[in-house]
Amino acid sequence: MTVELGRYGVWRGHWALDPQLAVEIEALGYGAIWIGGSPRGDLALAESLLDATQRLAVATGIVNMWSTPAEEVAESYHRIEAKHPGRFLLGVGIGHPEATKEYRSPYATMIEYLDRLDAAGVPVAGRALAALGPKALRLSADRTAGAHPYLTTPEHTREARQLVGEGVLLAPEQKVVVDTDAPRARITARPGVENPYLHLVNYRSNLQRLGWSEADLDDGGSDALIDALVAHGDAASVAARLTAHLDAGADHVCAQVLPGAADPLPALRELSAALRLA
Repeated sequence: MTVELGRYGVWRGHWALDPQLAVEIEALGYGAIWIGGSPRGDLALAESLLDATQRLAVATGIVNMWSTPAEEVAESYHRIEAKHPGRFLLGVGIGHPEATKEYRSPYATMIEYLDRLDAAGVPVAGRALAALGPKALRLSADRTAGAHPYLTTPEHTREARQLVGEGVLLAPEQKVVVDTDAPRARITARPGVENPYLHLVNYRSNLQRLGWSEADLDDGGSDALIDALVAHGDAASVAARLTAHLDAGADHVCAQVLPGAADPLPALRELSAALRLA
């Protein structure tokens, strides 16, 4: 049985999460927190967030296969599952080649890592795979509960659903800025898209598959690209973009409030009201 994430969640870097924030996010009616930025394999942060809440699901987005041995994270998974059954989803992925000297044969590495999770007893329903391209998306459907795409659009979600088929978890991340001043919102949004993602080959390749040109991807990203990747406007407009992923075939969408260093709660409160979560 797949972990119940609800329809809407929150994505936030591990360095900017703590139990009190998790309590606030649960009270606002969100179904899950995704711990971003390659959290440590001991999963102590995930455990602390679960300890502080009653029903909120916690997922990793993602544990990096290059930096954390499968056996280590499997041991952490079993510890957490025993303590909080059905509330933790282990998201794993290979990250990007620019960050890892040992990066090689990414597809083969994913298969090997999933094999090792199998051997360590991590159930298929308890794990998800970071996936953008067709091969990784199909692998997520075959070997995990489903896919956690990052830096995508509802158009990508629609294509991903067609690739993975029905009954497979599809949980994209969506960046948001709650601000009705469009030029100012783009100024807030652009750094969170450009650095590092527009300089990383896997994200650039995925965006080009979606029809974006080199000119759109260079020099900080075109305004059209920023608008496509970061939902901005009033809370109702941002909520509509989140819902567009669900309409395109997602089961769950997690909002990442930009800028990442700012307090996310004001925006999350407005979105919760617009989505009628609480």
